[in-house]
Amino acid sequence: MCSVCQDLSESSIVTGANRPLDGITVVSLEHAIAAPFCTRQLADLGARVIKIERPGSGDFARSYDERVKGLASHFVWTNRSKESLTLDVKHADANAVLTRLLQSADVLVQNLAPGAAARLGLSFAALHESYPRLIVCDISGYGDSGPYRDKKAYDLLIQSESGFLSVTGTPDEPAKAGCSIADISAGMYAYSNILAALIQRGKTGKGSRVEVSMLETMAEWMSYPLYYAIDDAAPPQRTGAAHSTIYPYGPFTAGDGKVVMLGLQNEREWAVFCEKVLLRPELVADPRYASNMKRSIARAELKTLVEQAFAGLSAEQVVARLDAAGIACARVNDMHDLWQHEQLRARARWVEIESPAGPLPALLPPGLPDSVQPRMDAVPALGQHTRSILIELGYTPDEIAQLQAAHVV
Repeated sequence: MCSVCQDLSESSIVTGANRPLDGITVVSLEHAIAAPFCTRQLADLGARVIKIERPGSGDFARSYDERVKGLASHFVWTNRSKESLTLDVKHADANAVLTRLLQSADVLVQNLAPGAAARLGLSFAALHESYPRLIVCDISGYGDSGPYRDKKAYDLLIQSESGFLSVTGTPDEPAKAGCSIADISAGMYAYSNILAALIQRGKTGKGSRVEVSMLETMAEWMSYPLYYAIDDAAPPQRTGAAHSTIYPYGPFTAGDGKVVMLGLQNEREWAVFCEKVLLRPELVADPRYASNMKRSIARAELKTLVEQAFAGLSAEQVVARLDAAGIACARVNDMHDLWQHEQLRARARWVEIESPAGPLPALLPPGLPDSVQPRMDAVPALGQHTRSILIELGYTPDEIAQLQAAHVV
């Protein structure tokens, strides 16, 4: 057992009620990352999330890899605390199941292919009269209007369309983010705006539509480089792990060959850095480095100067000197380092959840009110809750058997 799991066996989490979304039911026609990430966070807050999956194969993210004891890493991350209902939504008999589900649902979330939900009769316009309190959240690549409305969209493609790749990477080559940043941005906006819609419903009694476009969420996140390039000005350049417009801000190599990340934000910090870290107080008054813009222009010579000062120090000694001076810095960790990060351990961020592959470590959701104990239930097996949900909806064992025989569920 890994050391993290060993620590988990000695910890516990209260699973009491009184979560903010207790009593809220979410039905989700979801796959991949954006919608599942949104609904998992709703589940964290207590919502009941019924995840509708294709019979036989399920959410295609289930087969992305087998790194988590045979389960897919993306799926484990975004699908705990949900109930899995297999349902072929294109089958003629599926509509009756969906109708019964929506009668008690508060939120419908979908990120199907462009236009698919509308063709199934699951648009907000089609549902609102029959389910006036239902909140419908549609997540798509580009939105339901405009010339791109019918284009399929995946995370990397949106990173590209949004300009993210143009400012990320090295001067020679762009690089995608190492995690699904476009999916995450869409999932976060869907999550927060569903919460806003629930608050609004509490005031008006009426449901509303939440439409989230991956391109629009990433365009919002790209607003700094957008404004930097306003009026046809030159956009930020790709600078690897360094900041494109602030300097010194980025990776520097110590004498032992290890890399330390550091960042300066203002002139006071520059002065402290020169005096207490570089031990070169005369640089404070050097006109070549008298402002951030000048330092950014002179970054090549400054990088040499900084690494010369670090040449006689190990990375740990550099970090100690930076910490003593109050200069922001970080070690360049990999995933193995993050599993063992002492800050996460000290703040008891790891708990244990169940899964079809057995107990797994999971991080507590960040930023919840201290009065809320998040829901941290199991990652579901494909179709694990199909029978129990259908019985709850009023189907008899014989009817369920008929649905199974017809491959509806």
